[in-house]
Amino acid sequence: MSWLELSVRVSRQNASLVEGLLQNEPVLALTMTDDADDPVLEPGVGETPLWPSVCVTALFSGDTPVEPLTRLLSLLPGVDRPHQVNFRKFEDQQWERVWMDRFKPMQFGSDLWIVPGDAKIPDSALYALRLDPGLAFGTGTHPTTHLCLEWMDGHDFTSQQVVDYGCGSGVLGITAAIKDAKTVVCIDNDPQALTATEDNAQRNGVQNSVEVQSPEQFKPLQADVVLANILAGPLVELAPRLNASLRPGGSLVLSGILEAQAEEVETAYAADFPGLKKKVLDGWVLLTGTKNGS
Repeated sequence: MSWLELSVRVSRQNASLVEGLLQNEPVLALTMTDDADDPVLEPGVGETPLWPSVCVTALFSGDTPVEPLTRLLSLLPGVDRPHQVNFRKFEDQQWERVWMDRFKPMQFGSDLWIVPGDAKIPDSALYALRLDPGLAFGTGTHPTTHLCLEWMDGHDFTSQQVVDYGCGSGVLGITAAIKDAKTVVCIDNDPQALTATEDNAQRNGVQNSVEVQSPEQFKPLQADVVLANILAGPLVELAPRLNASLRPGGSLVLSGILEAQAEEVETAYAADFPGLKKKVLDGWVLLTGTKNGS
């Protein structure tokens, strides 16, 4: 079986018009993606904001004629240059194999690995987390997650109490549990993220150590480690709450911070975490430190 893929690049204002027109055709699937590397970060639950420039992609069966679709799209405002409309035909293939070829096991530090699907766990992996790309953010591929996991590779979590605030897929919290943390509380405001975390904890056999909560359910505790891979704005706002959740002498790990935002975040935590260490990867920052006291 063959397929026809149609891609249309339009402004945000015209994206819904394109979607409406194509939904009246024999379309099998419709998706919208960012066309110009303009990230939409941390939308509210249930919100679906669009980017300034949007690529609308439609999938049809391979025998769908191209000419009627071309005429239809010529009616759209702003679609007047050849590069804005593209057609591509391709044959059916073993999609699971294609996915597996794209996502390979990833190493963080010396001993920690994330292994997708049923891929073989490398012999050198002392700790391996099985995790597949899904609806909730966090598979280790983004620099912020990468930085956190590298730090976690070098930390001894044995018998510790850990908080993962803004857990997404649960990648950080589950990693702590795999590394023998006693209890891990994973917090997120997205119910979908909490479901993903529960599923991933079950898959990795650490469900008895991992508890998921909404921010409203979470009551600050005296954890040994607080992990928060969110964004700079929420990290600043959450400073009092995250500080209250960590015991004196405990470890704080913050990420999701652009280089230009690092100073603002450092200032928000300076009173209780003097001399935060900074590590940078691809323009993103990891801040780590120890809470005052003992």
